Amino acid sequence: MEPVMIRPIAHMRSDFPTKFGIPRQSGLVEQLRSTIVFEEEFRNPDTLRGLEGFSHLWLIWQFSEAVREDWSPTVRPPRLGGNTRMGVFATRSPFRPNNLGLSCVKLLGIEQTKVGTVIHVAGGDLMDGTPIFDIKPYIPYSDSYPEAKGGFTDTAGDFLLRVDFPESLLMLLPEEKREAAKAVLSHDPRPSYQRKPGRIYGLSFAGFDIRFTVEEDTLIVQTVKEL
Repeated sequence: MEPVMIRPIAHMRSDFPTKFGIPRQSGLVEQLRSTIVFEEEFRNPDTLRGLEGFSHLWLIWQFSEAVREDWSPTVRPPRLGGNTRMGVFATRSPFRPNNLGLSCVKLLGIEQTKVGTVIHVAGGDLMDGTPIFDIKPYIPYSDSYPEAKGGFTDTAGDFLLRVDFPESLLMLLPEEKREAAKAVLSHDPRPSYQRKPGRIYGLSFAGFDIRFTVEEDTLIVQTVKEL
C-alpha cells in the first residue's frame, strides 16, 4: 500500500523532558498540567469553536522517542512485570507499527497567547515536545462503557508507593508542582525490570532533578536539584 503521510497539528508542552517517570496511562495523575501549542498553520481560533463545552479530550499523538524501522508482533507490558509477552495490538506499548498513542485528558481552558490559541489540560501522559496529530472531544454517551472488560490489566493494576518526601526538599519545588511531583513518584517511575533495593534513580520533572530510592513499598526522595 502507498504510505499515508500525516503531520503534527500541535506539540505538547509538559514537565517531562524525558520518558522516565511519565505516568503509564493518561488520567492516572490528574495533578499534572500541560499545554497544547499549535503549529502556525493551525492557530486559527475557529478550529476550536465549541470545544469549551466539553470536559475531556482525546489526543492522537506519536511516541516520538520510540520510532523504529522495524516492529515486533509481541511486546512485554510493564503491567505484567516486563516478563510476559502479549500481542502488540492487545497492549498500549509505544513499540507499534505506526507509533501512535491515544490519551484522554481533562480540558482546563483555552487561552489566547503570543503563540496563538493554546489548550491547557490535566492528566496528560506525554513528554515535552510530543507531536500531536489530532484532537477530538470526549463524548460520554459513546466513549464510556462501564461494563467494559480490561483484559490482563484487570488483574495487574498499579500499586501505589508511599512517598517520603522530606519537607526541606519538597519546598525546593515550585508550590504548584509539589502535589504533582508526589503523585508521579507514588506511581513508581522505575522500569518494571529494575527493582534493586538501594539503587538511586533520577527523575527530571518541571526543571528539577529528583533523586530517590525505593525500600519495599516506600519511595524515599534523597535530593532535589534545579536543572
